[in-house]
Amino acid sequence: MSVTQKARPAQATEIPEATRLKLFQLQVEIRHTEKRAYDLFLQNLVKGTSHLALGQEAVAAGFAAAMNKDDYTFCTYRGHHHTLARGASMQSVLGELMGRQCGLMKGKGGSMHLTSVEHGVMGSYAIVGAHLPIAAGAAWSAQYRGTKQVAVAFFGDGATNIGAFHEALNLAAVWKLPVIFCCENNMYMEYTPISAVTAVKHPAADRAASYGLERQVIDGNDADIVYSTARGAIEKARSGGGPSLIECLTYRHSGHSRADPAKYRPKEELEEWLKRDPVALYRARLLASGFSEAALAKIESDSMAKLEQATAAAKASPTPALESAMTDVWADGGNAWRN
Repeated sequence: MSVTQKARPAQATEIPEATRLKLFQLQVEIRHTEKRAYDLFLQNLVKGTSHLALGQEAVAAGFAAAMNKDDYTFCTYRGHHHTLARGASMQSVLGELMGRQCGLMKGKGGSMHLTSVEHGVMGSYAIVGAHLPIAAGAAWSAQYRGTKQVAVAFFGDGATNIGAFHEALNLAAVWKLPVIFCCENNMYMEYTPISAVTAVKHPAADRAASYGLERQVIDGNDADIVYSTARGAIEKARSGGGPSLIECLTYRHSGHSRADPAKYRPKEELEEWLKRDPVALYRARLLASGFSEAALAKIESDSMAKLEQATAAAKASPTPALESAMTDVWADGGNAWRN
């Protein structure tokens, strides 16, 4: 797949050093946490399944670094990386995966329903594409209230072939809503290559013109490019310029879920994408740009220390009490009206 992007040197000089270190920190912390989630699954401490975003860290980091604190994030069931990037703690995410009271949803939501309104994460949605019209609705609310908030909806390539994708794009374009639709195109829907069931080469970007939007395809494994592109789209939305559709080319290192060995992917393809690991590439670029090895190593060691503390605290947290089963379910906090 081809990638359209601006010249990298110009982008690097536009991004402050503190922001670039933040981009590295976010990618490292996401990578460490996702790996730990996998380890906990193997220890039978994460029940059910989970969908890891190993290899897709640059998309989450780039967008999160460009967003304001009160902007909205809407993610899919593969949403750990976006939840962490927006500021949710490792402990609250791992605790939720393990079904503990310290979790974001007090252990009752699990991997596919991470939500943290405090951090602008307005839910992870297990139904493919269901959140795209909801993100448009949140953007409409912000537009109506004049708050200058922006909504960003992340989705996989498979969502581009369902009705909600097209309906949300059309509504957003007609009403010039402050929303960005970001397709994390990792080339596979679940087990099926997106190219096998889609009439156009780029499932998101090649449909943009249908809604009067600019075609944007970028390298989703390059945090600098993602950040710069996201920043431009967010500024456009915040100033009343309407929505954007951005297709980020990326690749998941593991299968669709923990139950998927991903043997359907060609070995050569996987090896080629692993050479473009976003975390390793960004680390090498920072070193080449003059950042010290000691500074980057400290970010990595601090991340591991935070992870160890978070893991221990999450393991020590109790499971939800039985009497909490009916709380946070109905608007009034209870279920008396049903009786």
